[in-house]
This record gives sequence, C-alpha cells and structure tokens, in this order.
Amino acid sequence: MSGNNPGRLSAAPPGAQPKPGGPPTMMGPGPGMPPGGPKPMGPPMMGPKPGYPPAKPMGPMMGRPRGPTGSTATPEEIQDVANVGRAILNEVGKAIVGKAEVMLKVLVTLLANGHILFEDFPGLAKTLMANCFAQALGCTFKRIQFTPDLLPADITGTYVFDEKDNEFKFRPGPIFTNILLADEINRAPPKTQAALLEAMQERQVTIEGVTHKLPKPFLVMATQNPIEQEGTYPLPEAQVDRFMTKMAVGYPNREEEKEILIRRELRRKDDVELEVITNPKKVVQLQSIVEKIHVDPALLTYIVEIVTRTREDPRVLVGSSPRGSLGLFKMGRSHAVLTGRDYITPDDVKFICLVTLGHRIILKPEPRIRGVLPEDIIKKILAEVPVPAV
Repeated sequence: MSGNNPGRLSAAPPGAQPKPGGPPTMMGPGPGMPPGGPKPMGPPMMGPKPGYPPAKPMGPMMGRPRGPTGSTATPEEIQDVANVGRAILNEVGKAIVGKAEVMLKVLVTLLANGHILFEDFPGLAKTLMANCFAQALGCTFKRIQFTPDLLPADITGTYVFDEKDNEFKFRPGPIFTNILLADEINRAPPKTQAALLEAMQERQVTIEGVTHKLPKPFLVMATQNPIEQEGTYPLPEAQVDRFMTKMAVGYPNREEEKEILIRRELRRKDDVELEVITNPKKVVQLQSIVEKIHVDPALLTYIVEIVTRTREDPRVLVGSSPRGSLGLFKMGRSHAVLTGRDYITPDDVKFICLVTLGHRIILKPEPRIRGVLPEDIIKKILAEVPVPAV
C-alpha cells in the first residue's frame, strides 16, 4: 500500500507504537502481545491518586450555616416555657420574700444550663433559695458544706473495696445530683475547689481513669463569703470563669423583713413546703426549647462589641473571656423565652449583663484602690455601645 494516500491507513511494522496524538494504526499483535491485539482503553482516570483520600463533595458556598430542620421554637413551646417559669417563680416566692429579680436571674441561668455563684454575707437565704428551686423543679438536691479539711473524694466519690464480692465498687459522691449547693465554697483549699472544674464544664467526673456522667440537668449553686472575711480562700480565676453568673441576694428592706416574720408566724414551723411544678426530664426539654431561639446578627455584633470593650478599657487588667460572650448569648435567649418571645432584644442582654460579665473582669491595682468596680466599667460600656434596632 502507498503511504502517501491519506484515505488509506498504512500497516505499521511489528512491535511499533503509535505516536502520541497521531492517528490510530491498523497493526497486528506484536511480540509478546495477546492474540487479538491490545485491549481497548477504558475511560480516563479521574479519581484520586493512590494514597490520597477521596475528595469530599462540595456543598453550597453561600449563606450562613443553618440549623437542623424544624429548629425554630413554636409559639406553643414558647408559651409552655413562660407558663412553667411563672409557676416556678410563684412557688419559690412563697419562701423567698422580695427578691423577684434575683429569682428571675436564677431561673434564667438554670434554663441557660449554667452555674451560679452567690457572694454575700451569711443569713441572706442563699441556701434556702437553692433548696426551694430544687423542690419546685422536682430535682434531686444535695448540699456540701465546704471546710478546710474537705477532700476532693468527699465531693466526687471514690472506689471502696467490697469484701463480699471481692472487688472495688464505685461509691458516688454528693456531686451526682441535679442541683448541687456548694455552701461557703471559698472556705475549702484550692485543691478541693478544683474538684468541681470538670463536673461544671464537662458534666462528668473521672475517677481512677473511669468517666462517670452526671445526671441531667446539672446545676451548681455555690455560695461564698466576701473575701475580706477571715478564713477564706479566693476562688481561682479559672473556676470563677466557669460560673455563668455571679450575683448577690442583698438585705431585705423593712417591709420585706416584716413580711418574713409574718409568714413565719402563720407557718408555725421553719420549713417551707412547696409544690413540685416540673421534673428533671421536663427541665431538659425546656432547655432544649431555649436552644431554638433566633438571635439577629446585629445582636451578635452588639454582644461581641460589649465583651471586646471590657478588654480595651485602660482600667482593666484582664477583660471578659469568650465565655462571657457565650453567657450573654445563652442568657439572653433564656430571658426572652421566659417573657414569651422567640427572639432576643438589646434589653435582654442589658438585663443579664452585670451578673454575666462582672466576675470576669479583673481591674488594675490603681483603679481598684480608687474604688472602681467592674460594674462601673460595664455600665459605661452599655452607655457607649450603639444599640441595634431590631
């Protein structure tokens, strides 16, 4: 055949390979090739190279991350939380006189799944308030009196040898409860105080390498005497930061203290009997409803601006940590639900700002000596930060 005829294909010599990109050739099987010629080539290899993980499918590139389907709270759920919250406050109000704002902030913290630190003088119903909330919530309640000789195992529990079964068995400590009252927590040394750290943050306790989950809900209500009193140990900053709120009960006024005496006379006993409003399972359900509350992006910016300015104030040595932002975020949603709304407003943030950020700010020595308080810093910031219109 003539190789100059473009309409005809010429036969290549045995064993010849076609040039890359050139026309196909009609060649027979060469030496060492199977009969019938080379096998036809499959589709081009587009998969990952050997040793590389397969590529993940690409999702949408626009928009904010969305929550799970049905993540918005319904009006019925919002009303349910508001009604239960109102009933709890009314029931606790039978024993606590004249502290409506404090009780509301305690309930807001509980629905936000946080912990509370009371700092006030003895005899101001801190222990009574914790006990009353436990009764109204239908939750288990245990109290630990912190003393200088208290050991961490006295809180978390330990393994005890059982001679009958010839093995070590775990004996849970008082921390395995729904509401734990850590009374006068600053009277125990730091080693014992640190026993609460993992439980407060992780909702679990690890003993001898074994992790034990705490029951839900789990809330620590700790009380401490003011630092200037003798026989106390200041709480480490790492542990103070784990309390979502820090507040004081305060003394009652004359009318409120008289009402306390009148109720005691009518009751004819010290104990106050309260009705059970809900149960632990219902409390967890209420907390899950709070998680569905929408927060406008403008309010997220408002929260971040408030917390950031606590770090920029020249009088502040250490500003609020990101836990402060999360605290405002969760507490604001909780307060909104208790007022019957499925969205938060700047007023929700302002209502809980002092108790959420005050204990996270450490002042420099000079302003502290002059009598400046963290509350003064926060009030100044709230007055200066522009309020979003939502």
